[in-house]
Amino acid sequence: MKILRSARFPAILLLVAAGAGLIIANSPIGPAVIEFSHAHLAVPATAIDLSLTHWVSDGLLVFFFFMVSIELQYELTRGELRSARRAVQPALAAAGGVIVPIVIYLIITAGSGFQEGWPIPTATDIAFALGVLAVFGRGLPSGVRVFLLALAIIDDVVGIVFIAVLFATDLNFGMLAAGLLTTVLFGILSRMLYGRLQWLVIAGLVVLAGLTWAFILLSGVHATIAGVLLGLAMAQTPALVTRHALEPWVNAVILPLFAFTAALVPIPDFGGPGEAVFWGTLIALPVGKLIGIAGMGWLGQRFLATPDHPKIATGDLIAVGALGGIGFTVSLLLANLAFASEPVVRDKAVLGVLAGSVISMFVAAALLILRVRHHRREGTAVQEEAA
Repeated sequence: MKILRSARFPAILLLVAAGAGLIIANSPIGPAVIEFSHAHLAVPATAIDLSLTHWVSDGLLVFFFFMVSIELQYELTRGELRSARRAVQPALAAAGGVIVPIVIYLIITAGSGFQEGWPIPTATDIAFALGVLAVFGRGLPSGVRVFLLALAIIDDVVGIVFIAVLFATDLNFGMLAAGLLTTVLFGILSRMLYGRLQWLVIAGLVVLAGLTWAFILLSGVHATIAGVLLGLAMAQTPALVTRHALEPWVNAVILPLFAFTAALVPIPDFGGPGEAVFWGTLIALPVGKLIGIAGMGWLGQRFLATPDHPKIATGDLIAVGALGGIGFTVSLLLANLAFASEPVVRDKAVLGVLAGSVISMFVAAALLILRVRHHRREGTAVQEEAA
């Protein structure tokens, strides 16, 4: 299980799964596999009826957002985001990493009629970015990882807000109220976990979590928001224990399965509808993220630096900006949501996410290797001076 909790292995698994999905979709068996993924599976005696693909993106992916939310809760109470002074610099970098990609996407897609895809290049995949950093950034100052983690969490919060606000359809306020009520009950019950009736409490938590997911799904808000609400509501100690238990399954099964199904798209003919979406996403992720994160990160450190918050070298900030362009999980979800009613355009958006994320990955890897060499040279020079 240790390898499944490492930062490196999940990133490799995600890339392999996405590549497999793309290859299979464009192979002779592709049409049959895609048709199977669209088969529906209903929950008896309920209004829940989802395709297999949506059972992954609206069902299983809830566990990923649950984990992200627990990490957010921890960072807000004990970590890098626990005070405004600590959060302001990664928050500024995250803001730049959201705004600049949006601007680039809107410029490229202007007049195409597909500007509604602007949220797609705003996301950073925490697992993937940290995985690339772990593989190629060994030897960098620890502050680089801390800054990237804080930035990526804030970035995911923005993505969660986009999912909740922009992609809610036909809101059913009764179902939404029911989901919020079961979330509150879940939070209260999680604070009674360590008592005599522990197993009964666990069973109650599972039931309430399932009800929350169902109510949020039926409310018209995207079902992954249920994971966010539950992660924020749960008492922190059992939440961290639960996150630790879920992590191998999310890394080894859920995220690769989502990457596979999301990348299960036939490569369309280019030149038709949605070509601007492909290029807008492809360019906005690697270029927009790098410029936005590095630029705003530099400004934040230039004008808001504090003695207890050591500066990150400009070269390291640029490498972090490149890592931010690895959109992957949340960007793939946003692509599917933004163009759910236009399959051809959605497929081009997905391909743009995959291509842009891979470009960012290679650029980030190259920059990290250069920065590691730079820090090693500096360390050697300091040792020689001391001698």
